[in-house]
Amino acid sequence: MKTTFRLIPQQKQIALVAHDSCKQDLIRWTKAHQAQLATHKLYATGTTGHLLARETGLDITALLSGPMGGDQQLGGLIAEKKIDMLVFFWDPMNAAPHDPDVKALMRIATVWNIPVAINETSANFLLNAALFNQEVEAIVPDYDGYLAERLG
Repeated sequence: MKTTFRLIPQQKQIALVAHDSCKQDLIRWTKAHQAQLATHKLYATGTTGHLLARETGLDITALLSGPMGGDQQLGGLIAEKKIDMLVFFWDPMNAAPHDPDVKALMRIATVWNIPVAINETSANFLLNAALFNQEVEAIVPDYDGYLAERLG
Protein backbone atom coordinates (compact mmCIF):
# COMPACT_ATOMS: atom_id res chain seq x y z
CA MET A 1 0.00 0.00 0.00
CA LYS A 2 1.17 3.49 -0.78
CA THR A 3 1.71 5.93 2.04
CA THR A 4 1.29 9.60 2.69
CA PHE A 5 1.86 11.89 5.66
CA ARG A 6 -0.44 13.04 8.42
CA LEU A 7 0.28 15.94 10.72
CA ILE A 8 -0.18 15.02 14.37
CA PRO A 9 -0.95 18.37 16.01
CA GLN A 10 0.74 19.90 19.03
CA GLN A 11 -2.46 19.41 21.02
CA LYS A 12 -2.88 15.64 20.89
CA GLN A 13 -6.05 13.56 21.00
CA ILE A 14 -5.11 10.87 23.49
CA ALA A 15 -6.98 7.64 24.22
CA LEU A 16 -6.70 6.17 27.71
CA VAL A 17 -7.64 2.51 28.21
CA ALA A 18 -7.07 -0.01 31.01
CA HIS A 19 -8.05 -3.57 31.73
CA ASP A 20 -9.92 -3.98 35.03
CA SER A 21 -6.84 -5.10 36.96
CA CYS A 22 -4.91 -2.04 35.70
CA LYS A 23 -7.51 0.72 36.18
CA GLN A 24 -6.08 1.92 39.49
CA ASP A 25 -2.61 2.07 37.95
CA LEU A 26 -3.92 4.22 35.09
CA ILE A 27 -5.78 6.47 37.54
CA ARG A 28 -2.60 6.94 39.59
CA TRP A 29 -0.55 7.61 36.43
CA THR A 30 -3.12 10.09 35.11
CA LYS A 31 -3.17 11.97 38.41
CA ALA A 32 0.64 12.15 38.37
CA HIS A 33 0.56 13.64 34.85
CA GLN A 34 -2.68 15.59 35.15
CA ALA A 35 -1.17 18.98 34.29
CA GLN A 36 0.46 17.62 31.11
CA LEU A 37 -2.68 15.76 30.02
CA ALA A 38 -5.07 18.66 30.71
CA THR A 39 -3.87 20.56 27.64
CA HIS A 40 -4.84 17.70 25.32
CA LYS A 41 -8.17 16.17 24.21
CA LEU A 42 -8.75 12.96 26.14
CA TYR A 43 -10.84 9.93 25.24
CA ALA A 44 -11.33 6.69 27.14
CA THR A 45 -13.36 3.55 27.00
CA GLY A 46 -16.45 3.65 29.23
CA THR A 47 -15.69 2.56 32.78
CA THR A 48 -12.11 3.81 32.60
CA GLY A 49 -13.24 7.19 31.28
CA HIS A 50 -15.85 7.69 34.00
CA LEU A 51 -13.40 6.67 36.74
CA LEU A 52 -10.67 8.94 35.38
CA ALA A 53 -13.01 11.92 35.08
CA ARG A 54 -14.32 11.40 38.62
CA GLU A 55 -10.88 10.89 40.15
CA THR A 56 -9.00 13.64 38.27
CA GLY A 57 -11.59 16.21 37.22
CA LEU A 58 -10.17 16.08 33.68
CA ASP A 59 -12.52 16.52 30.73
CA ILE A 60 -12.64 13.03 29.19
CA THR A 61 -14.89 11.85 26.40
CA ALA A 62 -16.06 8.42 27.56
CA LEU A 63 -16.96 5.91 24.86
CA LEU A 64 -18.73 2.61 25.48
CA SER A 65 -17.15 0.10 27.83
CA GLY A 66 -14.50 -2.00 26.04
CA PRO A 67 -16.45 -5.28 26.08
CA MET A 68 -19.59 -3.44 24.91
CA GLY A 69 -17.90 -2.00 21.80
CA GLY A 70 -15.68 0.76 23.19
CA ASP A 71 -12.49 -0.81 21.84
CA GLN A 72 -14.08 -0.91 18.40
CA GLN A 73 -15.30 2.69 18.72
CA LEU A 74 -11.78 3.72 19.58
CA GLY A 75 -10.43 1.79 16.59
CA GLY A 76 -12.88 3.66 14.38
CA LEU A 77 -11.66 7.00 15.75
CA ILE A 78 -8.07 5.96 15.05
CA ALA A 79 -8.97 5.05 11.45
CA GLU A 80 -10.68 8.44 11.10
CA LYS A 81 -7.44 10.10 12.31
CA LYS A 82 -9.20 11.45 15.41
CA ILE A 83 -6.82 9.77 17.88
CA ASP A 84 -3.14 10.69 17.92
CA MET A 85 -1.85 8.52 20.76
CA LEU A 86 -3.00 5.46 22.72
CA VAL A 87 -2.14 4.70 26.33
CA PHE A 88 -3.41 1.20 27.11
CA PHE A 89 -2.54 -0.32 30.47
CA TRP A 90 -3.31 -3.94 29.63
CA ASP A 91 -3.01 -7.05 31.69
CA PRO A 92 -1.11 -9.71 29.72
CA MET A 93 -1.67 -12.30 32.46
CA ASN A 94 -5.48 -12.38 32.35
CA ALA A 95 -7.44 -13.08 29.20
CA ALA A 96 -10.43 -10.79 28.77
CA PRO A 97 -13.59 -11.94 26.98
CA HIS A 98 -13.07 -9.16 24.45
CA ASP A 99 -9.45 -10.07 23.58
CA PRO A 100 -10.26 -10.13 19.83
CA ASP A 101 -11.40 -6.50 20.13
CA VAL A 102 -8.20 -5.58 21.98
CA LYS A 103 -6.10 -7.27 19.29
CA ALA A 104 -8.05 -5.38 16.59
CA LEU A 105 -7.48 -2.10 18.45
CA MET A 106 -3.74 -2.70 18.63
CA ARG A 107 -3.69 -3.69 14.96
CA ILE A 108 -5.49 -0.52 13.81
CA ALA A 109 -3.20 1.63 15.99
CA THR A 110 -0.26 0.01 14.20
CA VAL A 111 -1.81 0.40 10.74
CA TRP A 112 -2.36 4.13 11.33
CA ASN A 113 1.08 4.53 12.91
CA ILE A 114 0.09 6.20 16.17
CA PRO A 115 2.30 6.07 19.27
CA VAL A 116 1.12 3.38 21.70
CA ALA A 117 2.10 2.85 25.32
CA ILE A 118 1.20 -0.52 26.83
CA ASN A 119 2.41 0.04 30.39
CA GLU A 120 3.41 2.79 32.79
CA THR A 121 7.05 2.96 31.71
CA SER A 122 6.26 3.27 28.01
CA ALA A 123 3.56 5.85 28.83
CA ASN A 124 6.15 7.87 30.76
CA PHE A 125 8.54 7.70 27.82
CA LEU A 126 5.86 8.97 25.41
CA LEU A 127 4.72 11.77 27.69
CA ASN A 128 8.29 12.94 28.27
CA ALA A 129 9.48 12.61 24.67
CA ALA A 130 10.67 15.81 23.01
CA LEU A 131 8.03 15.34 20.28
CA PHE A 132 5.09 15.08 22.70
CA ASN A 133 4.35 18.82 22.68
CA GLN A 134 5.21 19.41 19.02
CA GLU A 135 3.54 18.92 15.68
CA VAL A 136 4.81 15.68 14.20
CA GLU A 137 4.58 14.27 10.69
CA ALA A 138 3.63 10.59 10.65
CA ILE A 139 3.58 8.20 7.72
CA VAL A 140 0.09 6.74 7.23
CA PRO A 141 -1.62 4.63 4.59
CA ASP A 142 -2.70 6.64 1.55
CA TYR A 143 -6.33 5.63 1.70
CA ASP A 144 -7.43 8.23 -0.88
CA GLY A 145 -4.79 6.87 -3.27
CA TYR A 146 -5.95 3.33 -2.55
CA LEU A 147 -9.54 4.26 -3.43
CA ALA A 148 -8.45 6.07 -6.57
CA GLU A 149 -6.61 2.95 -7.75
CA ARG A 150 -9.54 0.66 -6.97
CA LEU A 151 -12.26 2.92 -8.37
CA GLY A 152 -10.21 4.71 -11.03
